[in-house]
Amino acid sequence: MKKLINNLLYAGLALMALTFTACQEEFEEVTGGTENETIQADSSTAQLIEKTSSNDGSFDNIVDSASCIALKFPYTVEVNGVMVTIDSKEDLHTIEDIFDEVDVDEDILEIIFPITITLADFTEVVIENVEALRELAAQCKEGGDDDDIECIDFVYPITLYTFDINNQQTGQVTVESDEDMRKFFDGLEDNDLVSIEFPVTLKKFDGTEVVVDSNAELARALELAADECDEDDDDDFNDDDFDEERFDFCLTQCPWSVMEVIRDEVNQTDQYLARIMTFNEDGTVSVSDGSGGMVQGTWSSSFTDRGPLLTLEFEDLVDFNSEWLVYEIGDHTIKLYTDNGNKIILKQLCEDDVDPDTLRGILKECEWIIKKVINQGEEIDRLLGYKFKFLPDGVLQLTNGENTSEGTWEVGMNEDEVPALLISIGDENSINFDWPLRDLDDARLKFGVEEVGYRLVLQRTCDDDANDEDVAEIRNIMQGGTWNVALYDNEGMDGTTNYASKDFTFSTANLVEVTENSDPIISGLWRIARKPGSDLLFFLNFQEDATFGELTEAWYITEVTTDRIELVYEDENVNYKSLVFEKQ
Repeated sequence: MKKLINNLLYAGLALMALTFTACQEEFEEVTGGTENETIQADSSTAQLIEKTSSNDGSFDNIVDSASCIALKFPYTVEVNGVMVTIDSKEDLHTIEDIFDEVDVDEDILEIIFPITITLADFTEVVIENVEALRELAAQCKEGGDDDDIECIDFVYPITLYTFDINNQQTGQVTVESDEDMRKFFDGLEDNDLVSIEFPVTLKKFDGTEVVVDSNAELARALELAADECDEDDDDDFNDDDFDEERFDFCLTQCPWSVMEVIRDEVNQTDQYLARIMTFNEDGTVSVSDGSGGMVQGTWSSSFTDRGPLLTLEFEDLVDFNSEWLVYEIGDHTIKLYTDNGNKIILKQLCEDDVDPDTLRGILKECEWIIKKVINQGEEIDRLLGYKFKFLPDGVLQLTNGENTSEGTWEVGMNEDEVPALLISIGDENSINFDWPLRDLDDARLKFGVEEVGYRLVLQRTCDDDANDEDVAEIRNIMQGGTWNVALYDNEGMDGTTNYASKDFTFSTANLVEVTENSDPIISGLWRIARKPGSDLLFFLNFQEDATFGELTEAWYITEVTTDRIELVYEDENVNYKSLVFEKQ
């Protein structure tokens, strides 16, 4: 077998189709030529170039269980009794789909021989039977220890030159691909000299580009990139390896939509379909209850020989309670499994993954408080704390608890193929806009075009958070008497005296009245809402009044007693503000 491969390898090198412009009658001397401008064909730099331009065979491990070889398209396999023709990398997903039809069973894949395989050096070899394939696959180093460097790629074309021992140019070639590059270096003798025309551009695994201007810079860039990413060379068909830190980050990065739930061999999907599950970094997890509320629980992860385990614990959501084996994660989907056929499938809902129907459903499920509006770079404080109601048939209501305006809303894909919320409501030109979605979690939506200074942040509130015991208690405390400002600190400037003689009364209609010696001064809006996680927000809005307008913020509640509430505010524009109310 090895003899056959070697013979074909040498034949392939002999037939290498690269055209050299040879100087047969006279040699061209390299301008300013020095030995540092060339590399020897057996040098460490040349070996790094060969490893980077090698053929990566890990993409089809589901078929050949070997990351140093790749099957040449087209070929045919039988998957659990189903004949499948593989014409491209995309067709490999068909195999996985068939495997996933019955989870955690014994999957059987048979290759229909003969097949042609491609080695790391792009040599093609015909394989007649499974024994020959297994013998070749056994030579692969799995687990990321193979020779190829996959975390960085050359950007072609690249021009190369050859030289004789006197450092005079003997040939020139422009390579257009990894195959050209690898075959060029394989065709050299150990003592041959090569020069590269710089600058050369390299593209890393994350899409960033690196430009190098010398042999030393090139070698350094290739060496640094060798271990910068997971090359996914393990012999597993899902090809979605991850470590504990990466797994936890994946869970908490975006919310998840419930796609399937099977418990004790009973399909429970209908009652949980499309519910939103949010994993928080503090180990808490929330699931929408289908009626606008949230069910709270905890989560934790651990890693075993079988793979990662995800433990979920809920008091009121027992179908989710278990230590789940994570048997697949990829393509924005995570699949969980336990014994007795228990299964959960979740789909990630980052803003790039949300379709208009999903966004429509999220908006209609509850009401939304305006936490921030920025129009052409100007913050519109007068709408802070106002509440949107996204009603059926495209009807939109905007209310401050006392006055209500009505307009229309719709959701669609904008020209950048991003879900966008189109609002049209009276003369509210600051929010009448086609808002593209930028971020979402279980209790907050961000829209906008940051480049031109448009931003809209909405805070979820279901039944005005009436079921939140903390929110209800604080509201009762605030409505239980008259309050005075005990402290107002604006980035180190004490402004308490501006409000010391003023009385604040918080009513049940979300109105706050300010008086002095029982004489009315101004009225405004107040609300309390729960932010994702454990934070509570205290909204104050005195429109754009010269004095009281500086109290208009979405404050964080830091401490509450029966006669004192402490609030702080900070964002990218304001370092720190502090406001303390005390009851008379």
